[in-house]
Amino acid sequence: MKNHVVCLSTTNYHPLPTRKQNVMSRLRNSEVLYFDPPVSIIAPLKDKKASAYISKYRQPGEKVEGHENITVYALPPVLPFFNKFRWVNRLNQKRQAAFVRRKMREHGFGDETVLWCYSPSSCDIVEQVPHSSLVYDCVDRHSAYKGHITPEVVDGMERDLAKPADQVFATAVGLAETLEKINPTTKMIPNGAAYEIFSRVQTEKDALSCPEDMKELGHPVYGFVGMLQECIDYALIEKLAKERPDATIFLIGRTLPGVDLSHLKQYKNIVFHGLVPQPELPAYLAQMDVCLNVFRAGALSKDVSPLKFYEYLATGKPVVSTREPLQVEDFRDVVYIAHDADEFLALCDEAACENAPEKVEKRLAYGEQCSWTERVRQMEDVLYKKGVLHESPEK
Repeated sequence: MKNHVVCLSTTNYHPLPTRKQNVMSRLRNSEVLYFDPPVSIIAPLKDKKASAYISKYRQPGEKVEGHENITVYALPPVLPFFNKFRWVNRLNQKRQAAFVRRKMREHGFGDETVLWCYSPSSCDIVEQVPHSSLVYDCVDRHSAYKGHITPEVVDGMERDLAKPADQVFATAVGLAETLEKINPTTKMIPNGAAYEIFSRVQTEKDALSCPEDMKELGHPVYGFVGMLQECIDYALIEKLAKERPDATIFLIGRTLPGVDLSHLKQYKNIVFHGLVPQPELPAYLAQMDVCLNVFRAGALSKDVSPLKFYEYLATGKPVVSTREPLQVEDFRDVVYIAHDADEFLALCDEAACENAPEKVEKRLAYGEQCSWTERVRQMEDVLYKKGVLHESPEK
């Protein structure tokens, strides 16, 4: 008998794979109903692209290519301000629960379902969805986000979700320390990397063709891969562009709404490339001399577990990082960690000149240790021992 898993995610399954997709796609002996996060009914006022998503919940579920055990659904739109007012969240979750229950019945999911949550707001859906086990996988300091939230409300919802959970996972030490006071089952398992994809930068370096839009760049090329969000330290990126005009800063990723980067567009040596599908990233990373992991100090940055950092390690490329997130200290023997802006500039220069094959090999080894295959194995070990998940009867 297969495990039945209902995943209430905070990230759409497509187009960018995050922790949620990587975990769900690697769970053994499991059928997964993956629910993309709902959009607010007023979202189209801020982002016209959200209009197409408002009615998407009426469409049939989508099977994931290569992972036919996963069906992806969109949830109905929600009322805004649910992170400010708990009563709004309760109204939203009542409607969400009815939708989830209907899809569960269509797929033959019953009381033995594992409910796997990523958002504190899911606390008010738990009692309305049949399940035998509850997993809370905490990936962020949710109350540290900006926007229409009241931190006390978000923290309260997280407590109400974590406390009854059969297992809590957390991606960072600070998150784990907070949550283990609420639920002693809490175990820290950081994010990881698709090692089989990113290690191609070294294993297939001669076979990776240089992308057309990278052929004429000035070197060294300092690369950044990830969402261009508020917690990134753009002052460091600007300093690097200004003081190293012959170098190129190549940014791969989407600029999130509310982030104004117009001041960086005056620099001709900063390239805003936009999104690149994950299978194509190795070709771009192979052309980078140094990978940048730059976060502004703050409550959110301290406890983040950036996928990009582990993906960088899996390439074997030199990495220059800020002190935050704190997890980078675990790799200080092969990562250049800057404590201030001047040191950041000096370390960028040093990393660009690195000629140390042993560091490349050690970064690759770290990347393999931090692979999603290994991370999910750790999670499954915990859940199998508890009986939350079950092995296939054939094994």
